[in-house]
Amino acid sequence: MLTYDHANRASQGARPYQEDSAAIWPSDDPLTAKLPAALPPDTALLAVLADGMGGHVGGAMASNLVCTTLLETFAKGKETVSRRLAMSLDAANQAIRRKGTANPQLMGMGATAIGVAFSPEGAHWISVGDSPLYLYRKGELTRVNEDHSLAPLLDKLAADGKMDPEEAKNDHRRHYLRSAVTGEEIELIDASEKPLALEAGDIVVLASDGILTLEDEHIRKLLEASAGEPAAKIADALLGDVEKANEPHQDNTTVVVVKVLPAGLTGPMT
Repeated sequence: MLTYDHANRASQGARPYQEDSAAIWPSDDPLTAKLPAALPPDTALLAVLADGMGGHVGGAMASNLVCTTLLETFAKGKETVSRRLAMSLDAANQAIRRKGTANPQLMGMGATAIGVAFSPEGAHWISVGDSPLYLYRKGELTRVNEDHSLAPLLDKLAADGKMDPEEAKNDHRRHYLRSAVTGEEIELIDASEKPLALEAGDIVVLASDGILTLEDEHIRKLLEASAGEPAAKIADALLGDVEKANEPHQDNTTVVVVKVLPAGLTGPMT
């Protein structure tokens, strides 16, 4: 059976507050404190990440609430892994709705969401928004989940010759979200139709959109160069390169790195 080395790191960037949340179960993260010590037999690891919106209080609360609800609902479920992920997302959306209804000052808060469950079959995921989920394998980097921002639509207009490529790349609307967890009906949800089979040496990265300061090729090269390092060092390297980019309006950046270890290995690789 495959085992995993994992770590999560966060950077505030140039923002005056942090609106990202992330957690891994099992771990000693505060967000998992209420969860059982043992995972269900069909799950080896659960990773969640949310990027909040709604200002200092609202955004931070939304991302925390989404992550906590995803974790707790998944832990209580008895259905299949994919079904539990779907139920967990719905529960998170309802939790946001209830919080906003109870406190009108929080109306409009929301978050992106990614949940990835690692099972003997592979990685099952569900996501809403623009936070990317990457798979690095044997020198290649692939974004696994859909991007629910305007960026892919603008890029398609450019590819179809209906918009200047440079204009599309610099359009201020690129990061506008087409879907998010806001307590209303979720317009776009990306969920794995079948688990993504994993193999030893794979690196799975969940990230908030602050990571997009780095081009995909930069991320690929970084993962290629650090593939032999523990997950914690890879996470530190990703955030380090975001900081080195010195983007004046750098968004919060959070990464969850999960390395797939050869059978029989446990804990960080050195």
